[in-house]
Amino acid sequence: MKVQKNKKKSAGFLKGRVCVVGGAGHVGLPLGLVFADRGFEVVVYDLNIEALNTIRSGRVPFMEKGSAALLEKVLKSGKLLLSNDPHAIAGAEVVIITIGTPVDEFLNPDTKVIKDCMDRLLPYLDDGQLILLRSTVYPGTTQWLDKYLKRNKKKVRVAFCPERVVQGYAIEEVQKLPQIVSGVTPEAEEDAARLFARIAPQVVRLRPMEAEFAKLFSNAYRYIQFAISNQFFMIAHSAGLDFDRIIEGMKKNYPRAAEIPRAGFAAGPCLLKDTMQLAAFSDNQFSLGHSAMNINEGLVLYLVAALEKKYRLDRSVVGLLGMAFKAESDDIRSSLSYKLKKVLLYHAKEVLTTDPYVKTDPSLLDASEVIRKSDLLILCVPHKAYRKLRFGKKPVVDIWGFLNKGTGI
Repeated sequence: MKVQKNKKKSAGFLKGRVCVVGGAGHVGLPLGLVFADRGFEVVVYDLNIEALNTIRSGRVPFMEKGSAALLEKVLKSGKLLLSNDPHAIAGAEVVIITIGTPVDEFLNPDTKVIKDCMDRLLPYLDDGQLILLRSTVYPGTTQWLDKYLKRNKKKVRVAFCPERVVQGYAIEEVQKLPQIVSGVTPEAEEDAARLFARIAPQVVRLRPMEAEFAKLFSNAYRYIQFAISNQFFMIAHSAGLDFDRIIEGMKKNYPRAAEIPRAGFAAGPCLLKDTMQLAAFSDNQFSLGHSAMNINEGLVLYLVAALEKKYRLDRSVVGLLGMAFKAESDDIRSSLSYKLKKVLLYHAKEVLTTDPYVKTDPSLLDASEVIRKSDLLILCVPHKAYRKLRFGKKPVVDIWGFLNKGTGI
């Protein structure tokens, strides 16, 4: 592994166009905005015409800190272009692919997604381009892509440079955090390093599969951390104890316990998916990963079972506070709030939902209406705005330990 602090490069390097494929999404758009702000001509290529039109109008389709002002700036400068035509790829010096490897219904990686994406792009790729994978991929994908492009007579350089930012803070973090870069050849690695030297403070060089594992290990480690806390929560609750009180006592002026997270729903489009990719790679011998999945996903079922012992759910209207997959986000992908809703629809008299940020679910109600109509409230997502709500004498279930009025379970 090589680590280098970045120095300013001459203006003669990478004066051409950067094309971000899938560039209207959470990974591609913040990165494209940053590159455009640093003087690159950036083309956002995406099949989502509605998202492109939203961006063209000066609005970002999702929550991202600092994005509104930056989008306005780069649109005005002409450095950001938008297209749903694959011809936009032709002539770009760098093509950044933000399509990753999802998992299918059996929790196995669906590598076909990458192949289908590249098959659409093949007619428009030019010799000499740097093809850079940005989203999480199954180990070995970078090398596979290099061989696949060579079989199709494409003389390009292939690199993998994983994004490693917190969703919603990508613009800020991509310019503050070290960037991992890797390339199938020394030339591809060097080009990727010089590219990210323009926006990141430091470059960490790894081989392609090392970089792929570094990304997967990071997300799986975080997912397992959440699982430990959620398992502790369930053990403490089963013993009739206050988990938050225990955690506060553990952490009080004790640095070795400082990193233990609170209990709560661990979800989203990355953590479970990437943990299961590691499980698939290890022939399902990743027992810690499978246990973490059972614990984090099972917390919803544990919560409902505990509520049934305490409340008459069949006679209760239950209100769910927060439907995004995490706090201060509008992203509902893989949100456990929706799993909880689905389970409660079978047990409760009625389920009402609200979220101050989510705009894609027409069934959501205003928080005040949910509070007024509900017999029981569950804090699913600890949005900061919920601290200002008034619940009266309504019971509020708060496994996060977020609200002063929270009752645990």
